[in-house]
Formats: sequence, structure tokens, C-alpha cells
Amino acid sequence: MEPIQRIHHISATVADANENLQFYRDVLKLRLVKKTVNFEDNGTYHLYFANKDADDGTIMTFFPLSSDLYGRVGAGQVRRIAFAIPRGTLPYWKNQLNTNSVSSIEDNTFGAPALFLNDPHDLSIALVESETEMKTQNILGFFGVELLSEKPDETLKQLLNEMGLQLLKVEDDYYHLEMVGTEKHKVLVNRKITKLGRLGIGTVHHIAWSVPDKSALEQFKKHFEQAAQVTAIRDRKYFNSVYFKDPGKMIYELATVGPGFTVDEPLDQLGTTLMLPEQYEDQRDEIEARLPKLK
Repeated sequence: MEPIQRIHHISATVADANENLQFYRDVLKLRLVKKTVNFEDNGTYHLYFANKDADDGTIMTFFPLSSDLYGRVGAGQVRRIAFAIPRGTLPYWKNQLNTNSVSSIEDNTFGAPALFLNDPHDLSIALVESETEMKTQNILGFFGVELLSEKPDETLKQLLNEMGLQLLKVEDDYYHLEMVGTEKHKVLVNRKITKLGRLGIGTVHHIAWSVPDKSALEQFKKHFEQAAQVTAIRDRKYFNSVYFKDPGKMIYELATVGPGFTVDEPLDQLGTTLMLPEQYEDQRDEIEARLPKLK
């Protein structure tokens, strides 16, 4: 099997849908590229954000809940989501956050100048300067992630030996890894063992790793079934995927690059219409009546 090239998407649970939309669209200036529902709960939005072209390696998704089921960040979760910003744009982003009353601190844990902050529902975010120079200040996509594992050494072994990541360096607090795709996504495995987390508002539900197509997905599924319980292949309309837990209790998804978000909307209209899975289309009126109106 070929090494896994990049992060496909990261999915988190948040609270108010409009607070979520306004922060990622208006403050971080990401594009809402798909407005749909949770395939297992059609009373909950599933909102997808990405760069302007909805490229693989840029997709952040959210399940906004109307309940008060707050989670606890801990082992078995992504602790921090790092977005890549163009070289030299840290001052712009510091001003953008200050203008929108978002507190941040400067940090270089990811190996480059960065701003660390929390979103409105306490998700930990980093804006990290990349080496890419652009005329725009917009977020390019993911820079990487920090993982909290119940078994950091076992998580490291799987990422290196079975998923093809490369070890860059070892520090007291972190294993620093890099993915082999053109984006060179960074993965930090926190070496400190923390209390097991609890899923809910303010936590990442899963991280999805990108595989080229369904054939590659089937190969990875067969491989990981030797050591973990892997789900059946699920058709998520915009990609096919499987889920399993790594040795450190993190929920991993393997997701195909295609079919992509333009299967039901043209590129220039992505995110403008509520798109429902076929099995829910006959319930559209009642689903739209239940969901909060997005502003």
C-alpha cells in the first residue's frame, strides 16, 4: 500500500450553528462548501468548510448540536487543529482576531510562527505560517494536528509503520511527524498520557485520512481489520469511508478523494443550498422546519 498522503478532513462537535458559521466564514474566512445533515441524525446540520476550491486537505466539518452535551478534551482525541496561512501574514491574522475580539497567543509548537486561539465553542485552533507566499492572506488548508493518545508510543508506531508518515524529531513533549503529500501536513503526537476524553461540544469527533479511491480504501480496510474493528464501507455521497480506532483510542476515518462536493452543486454555488442524502429527500420540508435558519 502507498503511504497516506494527507489529512482529508477533521470533524468536530460544536453548539450554536450560526456562531459556528459566523466564526469560520466571517472571522477565519473559510468558505462554506456544503450544507447538509448528519447522515445518522437528520435533525443536525453537517457543515463543511474549506478553501475556495474545496481542495482535498482543506476540509473542516462540524456537527452543531442544540443540546448542552459538552465534551472533555483528553486522550483519544485531536487536541489542536492547525491551519496553514501564507508566509508573512501573521500580523494580518493577529489584527483580524483582535478586531473580532478573539484572544490569541503567539507560539511555535508546530515548528513555525503561529497564533493559538479557541473558537466560540472552545475548540483549540492554530494559525501557522507556512513557507508558501501568496497575494492573499486566506487560510490555505491544514498545517497539521496535535493528537492526544492513550498510548502515544503505539499511536506513533501505527502512523509510521502502517500509514507511512515520517518521523522528523522527538522532543520531551512531542513526537513530530510529517505526511508525504505535497502539503507536508504535520502530526504532533503528545507524549504525555492524559485522562481519556469525552466526546461532545468543543471536541473533535474524528480525523479522516485521505486515500485515493475505493480500491485503495478496500486495501486499507483489509489491512487494519487484522488489529482493529473496522466498519463497513460507508457511502457519504461526497466520499466513501471506513472508521476504526487507533491503539490510543482515537477515532480514525479513511476517506476517498472523490466523488467530491460538485456531485450535487457546481463549484461556484457550493454551500448555497441544503443538500440532503437521497434517503431523506422525501422529508425535506420537515427537516428544513426543524433546522435553525443560517444567517
